[in-house]
Parts: sequence; structure tokens; C-alpha cells
Amino acid sequence: MALLLGVDTGGTYTDAVLIRDETEVVATAKSLTTRQDLAIGIGGAVRAVLDQSGVSPSEVSLAALSTTLATNALVEGQGGRVALIYIGFAASDLERHGLREALKGDPALILSGGHTHAGSEANPLDTEALLSFLDTEAAGVSGFAVAGLFATRNPAHEIEAARIIQARTGVPVTSSHQLSAKLNGPKRALTAVLNARLVGMIDGLIGRAAETLDALGIRAPMMVVRGDGALMSAEQARVRPIETILSGPAASIVGARWMTGAENAIVADIGGTTTDVALIERGLPKIDPAGAEVGGFRTMVEAVAMRTTGLGGDSQVHLKTEGLGGGVTLGPRRVLPVSLIATDAPEVVHAALDAQLRATVVGEYDGRFVRAVIGQSTVGLTEREAAVLARIGTEVHPLAAVLRSRMEQGALSRLIDRGLVQMAGLTPSDASHALGTASAWDQDAAQKALDLFARRRVGSGDAVAKDAETLARMIVDQLTEQTVLTLLETVFAEEQAQFPGDPQVLAGHVLLQRGLAGHKGLIAMDARVNVDVIGLGASASTYYPAVGARLRCGMILPEHAGVANAIGAVVGRITQRRRGTVTSPSEGRFRVHFDTGPQDFNDSADAMDALEQDLRQLASAEARAAGAGDIHVHVDRDIRTAEVEARNVFVEATITVEASGRPRVARG
Repeated sequence: MALLLGVDTGGTYTDAVLIRDETEVVATAKSLTTRQDLAIGIGGAVRAVLDQSGVSPSEVSLAALSTTLATNALVEGQGGRVALIYIGFAASDLERHGLREALKGDPALILSGGHTHAGSEANPLDTEALLSFLDTEAAGVSGFAVAGLFATRNPAHEIEAARIIQARTGVPVTSSHQLSAKLNGPKRALTAVLNARLVGMIDGLIGRAAETLDALGIRAPMMVVRGDGALMSAEQARVRPIETILSGPAASIVGARWMTGAENAIVADIGGTTTDVALIERGLPKIDPAGAEVGGFRTMVEAVAMRTTGLGGDSQVHLKTEGLGGGVTLGPRRVLPVSLIATDAPEVVHAALDAQLRATVVGEYDGRFVRAVIGQSTVGLTEREAAVLARIGTEVHPLAAVLRSRMEQGALSRLIDRGLVQMAGLTPSDASHALGTASAWDQDAAQKALDLFARRRVGSGDAVAKDAETLARMIVDQLTEQTVLTLLETVFAEEQAQFPGDPQVLAGHVLLQRGLAGHKGLIAMDARVNVDVIGLGASASTYYPAVGARLRCGMILPEHAGVANAIGAVVGRITQRRRGTVTSPSEGRFRVHFDTGPQDFNDSADAMDALEQDLRQLASAEARAAGAGDIHVHVDRDIRTAEVEARNVFVEATITVEASGRPRVARG
């Protein structure tokens, strides 16, 4: 019997799950995510799930991790210092696809060299300029990115440049042709730069996670979830960390499919920070054909097609003051729920809330608290930012006690954006605690925060709500409304051909909203979402039944919806894809662009067969190296032809080979 451990590190919680023989959930557990060291939260969740199940750590035969670390790092602009070696391109190419923004001032060398579309050398590689650059710029660089012109047609210059860099510096090198076989050099360069920036960070996480599992007595192989939902070995993730972006959302889709068996459905995963929406089509996650987009950068990483909105259980509640009606809106910024921070500092939080409730007027900063995130780098802080951070120290403070002038608000916002400070305020989680649908944290603190916020004045001069319970229901209703709009935007985005126009405008259109409400008047209108929605997340059972009712669709809430990501982390398959191209540089000549360089054939069928055989061997070897057993291979040939003088002429062929299998598990 195989016992499998899945772990997911989310924005608020780290989840762990134990599954026996890929069929039975044995135990689940949660631990608060520790941003200063994710391994602490991982250890807490794993210990809890082992204690709950009563199994010995030595019985675990496979561990798999899904993580938001890479995604969050790119969104927040974190990571190591990198250098780009840009071979054969013009300086103006740095402006394409956000490449210069991704470099963030890090060094780049425009180097002579590169190849033509046909794979022949365009110019010799300028190795002397490369060595000179390394002598002056290599200090402090944690990873190099190498991208050559038409390197997917011939990677020789990328390979040689990487060899020289490794020999001279010993620093990890990312070559763009190893990340994608597609054309578009600047986009490949961008992907390589982001990968190089993440190498040290992901290597550190995997190392710490492995140490944590080892300390607990778990000696099983460790896998990591990729952005397309497939598994890769920990060693592969260390080399290609960029492939783990959107790892968490991808794992949730795999988990949803495993729990429900759904062939076609919308998956909506509500977390503390965001709601992620994606599609299952024919039993598989839908992949974004344009490549994963994260942090404003469109990469060449194959990942799930995901719509993410800043809406979750920990979204900040804002007062709407425009107009006479007022009301509340949510997000996109995440804050710590007041009910949660009160569990860490009950005396401070309750004393502040009680004093604020006794006042005759609600203060601008009332109901909000701050604390520092210990252990983060403070390099580059301004004098004002450093002063605010020093004032916070290591304790929880009411916001009003920290800010001494309006000018310090900007400094505090920058500290929050850098992850150095956490803000606490009113959230939907607090509303749920006050309504009794959640009970994990301090219900009294949530009640006081709601009482305080309810006194705030809207445009008419009236209080936003008559009491805490009314406000709590307003917040939950607003979460329902914003979730409904997010799901409808996804629906219209996927049916763009049938409904041309902005999905956001279509989702909120009055005719659609009346149709969902079943309007009956001089005209009768009826609308509904024509596919089931699978609701995931710890709070899904609290919020999503109302969402399903509004959309008039089937709402599936799996038993273990709260740990779907952790389940998806361990039930996925190892999949390795390799792509290659056959071109025709002249009539009767067919060029195969192997990783080792181009080779010509006299027959197109022979050329494609040779490429397929090479790709089969490479993909299967990588799948085996990742730990896959019982490997199955699928081949897809995309052949382009043109009609010339009444006959079909071969233009180009792209062959994709996919080797996949379930991980081999350790046997006791």
C-alpha cells in the first residue's frame, strides 16, 4: 500500500494531505503559512497530518509540493540579481515583451553571434567580449540568462556561452532553448531572465522543505507541481523554477478533477488573497496557448489558463462613499483578518478596539493594525521607511499609534508592498466569524471590528449599516456579487467568438443580470451558466452555495475542497514534453533542428521520423529522471504545407512528444 503526502503553501495556510493508494484521503491538516521561512509552515502542516492519521513517517512513499513562491516572487519583484547574455540581437530588442523591465537594472550584454532561421551561423560568437563582461559584471550575480538569435534552430552559441560562464563563474546558467522550442527570441530571453532570477529562491525552498521532511523521518522522493498541473522532480524544479509559476492553481484543478471526476467544469478556488478560475475540458486543465502571464510578464511557460482576481477571504473591506447609498467593496489588497491578529496579540487588539468603540467619532485608522515580518531584507529603505519599520519593531500596534503624519502613509504602503509589514483590517473572514459560519479565530474581535466599521458614514451622512450583523451580511453579499462577476467574465472570455466584446462589460450587462434573475415582464429573459462550477477553498462551503444560486448552475462542493491544492499536488502525473521543428531551406532538402544542431535529409518523412525518434528518447529519459514509471508516449505532428502550381509543398513541421506516467513510489 502506497501512502502519498501532498503539501501546498498558500498565502494564508499551508495544507497537507495523506492519500492511500491514490484512492482514499486518510487525513488533512492546515498550518499558518510562515512567509519568513515557508519550511516552518510546511513542517507544522506535515506534523499535524501525521499526528492526525497516526501513521509512521517511514510509511510515506512519495511527497509532492505545490507552491506560490515563484508566482508571488515575480508579482512582488523579488529574486536574485541576474545578468543577460543576449546573442545576435539588437539593443532595441531589450524593449520588447517587457525584457528591460524584467531586468530591473541588472546587467545585460548584447553579444555578436546568433543564427539564421535556417540554423546556419549568422555571425561568429564573440567570446572575448563575453569573457571581458564576466570579469567586470559577474560579481553579485546569482544567475545568468543566455538567449541567442534563432537558438531553437541551432543552440550552439547558447551552449558555448553557457559553458564559458559556468567555467569562469560557477554560477547557474539558464539557456533559453532549454525552456521553449518556440521562436520569438525576446520572449524566450524574458523567460530565461525570470528563471535565472528564481533559481536561488526555489533551490532554497526545496532544500529547506527536504530538510524538514527528513527531520520528521520522511525519506520519500519529493516532487514539485508545474504550472500545467504535471509533476516534476525536485531536481528539475531547481533548474527550471520558472515552470512552477501558477503551481498552486494548477494543483487545485488536478485536485478538483480527482475528487469529482468532472469532464467539463469551471473550477473556482477561493483563497485568502485571490480567487482563481479555470476550466476543465475533457478531463484536463485548459492550457493557456499564449504562455503563462504573471507579474505583468507574458512568458513561454506552459501553464493553466487562469483568471485571477484579488478577491478572497482576507480581502480588505473598503467603504463606498460615492452617492447617497454607499456600501462596501472588497480587495484587491489582502490584509490579515482582525480576528486572526487578535489570536496573536489579544491584549493589544482588544484594548485598541474597546477604546475606539468608546470614542464618539470613528477615526481614520480605527480597526486596523500593523506588524513587521521578521527576517526580511531591509536593503534600500528610505529614511522615512526605516523609521516607520523601526517604530513597529517586533510587536503588533494599532495603525494610529505608528503613523505620525500623512506623509508616512506612503512609506507604510511601500513597506507592505515589499513584504516587510503586514496590515490587519476588516475582511470577509471576520464577517464569517461574526455570523458563526467560521470559528477558527477570535469571534469577539471580529464582532468589535464590525461594530466599529458599521458606524462609518456614507455620502448621505448615515451609518453604512445599522449594526454588526447587517454589515457582516453586506460583506458576504458583496463577496458573492464579485465572485459571480469573476466567473461570468471567464465564461465570456472562453466564448469570445460567440460574444465579441469586453468580457468584463458583458458580465455586468443589465440584460444578463436580469436574465440571471429570471425577469418576467413584457419581455421574459432567462440566463444561466451552462456548466457545473466546482467550488474549492477552505471557505468554499460558506460562500459558494449563494454563488451557484445566482448563476443558476450546478455547484459542486467536494468533501475535501479546503485542501484541493494539496490533493492535486500528489495525484498528478509526471509529464515531460519535447518539441522540435523540421524546415525546408530549399526544394528537396529537409532540415531537422536537433538540440545538437541542424541536420539535413532528402525526404520529409525520413526527417520527421528522425526527429520524432530523437524527441521520444529525450522526453522518455526526462520522465524517467523525474521518477516516472510505466511511461506512455503521445506524439503530435503539426505539418504545414502550401499549394504551389497545383501541388502541395512541404513548408514546416512541428513535432511534439509527451511522455507521462505516475511517479514511482518508495517501498518500505
